[in-house]
Amino acid sequence: MKRLNSPEVEACRPFKLMYVPQGFEAIDTGITEALRLLVSELVLASPDTMLEVAAREKPGAVLVMNGLHVFPENHLEQIDEIRKMGIATAIWFADDPYFTEDTSVICLHYDHVFTHELGCVEFYRSLGAGSVHYLPLCVNPQMFYPRRTGPQHQFDIVFIGNAFRNRTALFDELAPYLKGKKVLIAGGFWERLSQFEELSPFIRSGFIPPEETANYYSGAKLVINIHRPWEGGLDNRNTFQLPSRSINPRTYEISACGTMQLTDIREDLGSYYRPGHDLETFASAEELKRKIDYYLKHEHERRKFALRGLQTTLRHHTFTARLPQLLNVLTSQM
Repeated sequence: MKRLNSPEVEACRPFKLMYVPQGFEAIDTGITEALRLLVSELVLASPDTMLEVAAREKPGAVLVMNGLHVFPENHLEQIDEIRKMGIATAIWFADDPYFTEDTSVICLHYDHVFTHELGCVEFYRSLGAGSVHYLPLCVNPQMFYPRRTGPQHQFDIVFIGNAFRNRTALFDELAPYLKGKKVLIAGGFWERLSQFEELSPFIRSGFIPPEETANYYSGAKLVINIHRPWEGGLDNRNTFQLPSRSINPRTYEISACGTMQLTDIREDLGSYYRPGHDLETFASAEELKRKIDYYLKHEHERRKFALRGLQTTLRHHTFTARLPQLLNVLTSQM
């Protein structure tokens, strides 16, 4: 299937940057491929070897993705030593605000802090971080794009993600309505459902790799997006109880696959997509059922939504479009 063209990439900067991936394949691949176009020299390092590689390569700056989960115990000691060499350090938090117990400490060890979460900007500043910037996430259109799929990837309704409590509550309520429809619910922990037995024919348990996720998105008539809850508890370390205000990466990934999206609402959604034009929203199970019914019966309208969402994504929300904002900060003192 022919892909729509992404906007032109800005000119390559004469800058040597070291990038430290988090282990999010879709995000890390998108950032790496974009940076290869945007800077003259890109060096990659693992979380365990940041200091060693920085000392050897002497980049103009080090960019760390997220700094959680797979990073070693000496993560911050490595960053402190890198800064002592006169190398600028930056971190882009992609899990905000769900781990504020950790990020509240991490942010103070970096020269520049970027967060995809609108609600965390003033929080990090209030802690004493000096250079804090709101930088929304985006998508790699070389990974998420419209493609022809076989019948094994074709469903009326798709949801992919882990079974956080707001998601299980919604699907428990939807269970009688979904009976008889062609549905895929994929991800981890869906045994938490009260209606697990009724919904189990729809469930594919476990992690779905990005390429497979893109196949399911492309083959779907409608994809549901339900944002993760922000409250502290079993799945979060949000001890500062900061509410989520920003959209997740799946918002961009679904629309990049040229499929109509039905999403719950986050405060900054309207800054990046036009509800009622690029995608549709819902605030309750009843509203979601009404909209699923309508758009499954109105293919022409559904396809128009999908195309507009795709065009908006490719024009404004790719890594090559987003990363120059980050590079402007890193290179401003050169």
